[in-house]
Amino acid sequence: MRPTPPARRLRLGMPKRVFSQVLLMQVAIAAGVAVLATGLFLAPLSKQLDQEAMRRALAIAETTAQDPQIAEGVLTTPPSRNGPVQREAERIRLATNAEYIVVLNTHWVRWSHPTASEIGHEVSTSPEEALAGKEVMEIDRGTLGRSARGKVPLYDADHRIIGAVSVGIPYDSVRARLLSAIPGLLAYAGGALAVGALAAWFVSRRVQRQTRDLAFSDISALLAEREAMLHGIREGVVALDRTGRIRLLNDEAHRLLSIDEQSVGRSPDEALGEGRTADILGGRVTGTDLLTVRGQRVLVANRMPTDDGGAVATLRDRTELEQLGRELDSTRGLIDALRAQDHEHANRMHTLLGLLELEMYDDAVEFVGEVVGDHRATAEQVTEKIQDPLLAALLVGKATVAAERGVALWISDRTRLPDRLIDPRGLVTVVGNLVDNALDAVAGTLHARVEVELRTQGRTVVLRVRDTGPGIPAEQRELVFTDGWSTKEAPAHRERGIGLSMVRRLAERQGGSATVGEAHGGGAEFTVVLPEALAEPEPVPATATATAAGADAAAAAAGAAADADADDTVAVKEES
Repeated sequence: MRPTPPARRLRLGMPKRVFSQVLLMQVAIAAGVAVLATGLFLAPLSKQLDQEAMRRALAIAETTAQDPQIAEGVLTTPPSRNGPVQREAERIRLATNAEYIVVLNTHWVRWSHPTASEIGHEVSTSPEEALAGKEVMEIDRGTLGRSARGKVPLYDADHRIIGAVSVGIPYDSVRARLLSAIPGLLAYAGGALAVGALAAWFVSRRVQRQTRDLAFSDISALLAEREAMLHGIREGVVALDRTGRIRLLNDEAHRLLSIDEQSVGRSPDEALGEGRTADILGGRVTGTDLLTVRGQRVLVANRMPTDDGGAVATLRDRTELEQLGRELDSTRGLIDALRAQDHEHANRMHTLLGLLELEMYDDAVEFVGEVVGDHRATAEQVTEKIQDPLLAALLVGKATVAAERGVALWISDRTRLPDRLIDPRGLVTVVGNLVDNALDAVAGTLHARVEVELRTQGRTVVLRVRDTGPGIPAEQRELVFTDGWSTKEAPAHRERGIGLSMVRRLAERQGGSATVGEAHGGGAEFTVVLPEALAEPEPVPATATATAAGADAAAAAAGAAADADADDTVAVKEES
């Protein structure tokens, strides 16, 4: 036989669902308010009823004391059951529904009472205040029980106090009025409680829809998971409210945007400054996978609106990927150049073979010397003017790529750059971007040429890159430096519109500038000024300075003749 399962015990406690808890708490609050309001209303109502009963008793006592038959009876007749004072007091009592009307003299002796046997006896409570000329209202207990009382002095025709009149209203009638008011009051309180419970139900249903019928423990767990997820993922997350102000930043967003917690509560323009990044976060630029530059980082941003009118933006760091894409472009260019050189090398080998077969040995020697000399001259001309090895290697490689694309890459004769660059990689990025853009602009045109000029002014480096392309219209000369702006079709592995933006940011980071204008003879001329780009020259000993000066003078005299016929500008290109 199967064991009998234990009976389930009914457990009383706080419900787990937010809807149930909110409804229960609101109904409890409404009930508490109704009970409190009822109590607060009943307390002054009881006091008010007491005051009304005492004022009524006092009014009856004053009316009785002003009856001339009462004062005359007290002065002229003894206390008696059938006396005129008793008859008149009873008439007034019956007419006013008072519990009792007692008329007494200055010796506290009763002249009237509802119980006839009490006439002629002293009263049980002190009438001294009334006999002293004061009016008294009180709730007190006497021979007839608890009552609301009013006492006034009794005057004769000469306005002398000859006694007092005491009137009592049964307190049971006061309590009855109070009890009779309670059912109506409870009905109003119950109605208010019902309306409050209904309103609480509607509010709780709204809370239930908004919280998706979750328990408080579930919401707490979701919040903990959200915090762990937001601060653990490697994407920046920025949440904005319906007014467009930042309300949440995770750790990665702090790092990518270089802002702190003080930015929470501000608009993107206030936190980041005006620019494309703030425009994307603010929703003024729409689209998917939008590129923007923040500092030295290339970011991919996506913005999605939320149901409450706000938005959530995600940021991914594409700096390394963008650099890899540019290196891939350079590698492909070098591969194309090597392929062309291989083809050209084969042609030269065929030419050399033909000369040897024709036994034209002198011509073969001369041909080989010219080929080797041209390549050596190209590299020597670049390294003579540009002493930084990274930049010189870049321009030699770009010259090969330019020759393959049918473009003449020229190094200006005024170019002089010593090997004292503080940030050579930054300048390589600037020169590489500008030369690549110039090659793209002039490729496929007649007499295509790109000219590079690098010169120094103290510690400042001035770079100019000119081309013979179509140029840039005046209204677009600022737009070309905007993140994501480009007139070219993007390649498969990366986006366009980043290079010139990075050039300007690198220049401005060093306190310089990047501008574009029109070159002489047409085309575009980009100018980049980099202050403090060169390190201070190392001090040279005096003996070494004298020796170097003599050597320089000899070299200058020896090379004067060789340079007499040189052009102002040296063409760095391959001969076909």
